Amino acid sequence: MVKSINIGDSKVLESRETPDGTMIRRRRVTPEGRRFTTYERIEMPALVVHKSSGNREPFDRDKLLTAVRRSVGKFFNSDMEVEDVVNRVVDKVYDLGQDEIESKQIGQAILDVLAEVNEVAYVRFASVFLEFKTLEDFENIIRRQREMNINGEN
Repeated sequence: MVKSINIGDSKVLESRETPDGTMIRRRRVTPEGRRFTTYERIEMPALVVHKSSGNREPFDRDKLLTAVRRSVGKFFNSDMEVEDVVNRVVDKVYDLGQDEIESKQIGQAILDVLAEVNEVAYVRFASVFLEFKTLEDFENIIRRQREMNINGEN
């Protein structure tokens, strides 16, 4: 069982910005010598997601992270790479400047980022998101991705 730690009594040993600049990692120590790490992230304004079912729910970055990790996480070498994908998706979503967004727009943002960073994860995610039914669907998306790479669009 993990004991709770009182952050207020701890001292910061080291602060470091994550490579993508979206978080600050702080290594801390309690008066008893127990070490732990905290992460600080900018809190974004509330965003409502319209689901295809008609339901509305608050945008949840952690839910997005879990979904990306579950669907294509195995195609990346580390959790930090998955975090980077999610951070880029979140940036794209908030860059739209809307208070409400369709879930399909989030899916498209995931596809856009995956197309840039990992072709296999892109095809895997596209097959589910775009509801592939035939091998021709796979061939078409692969052909389109190759054409984009040749034309320098990624």
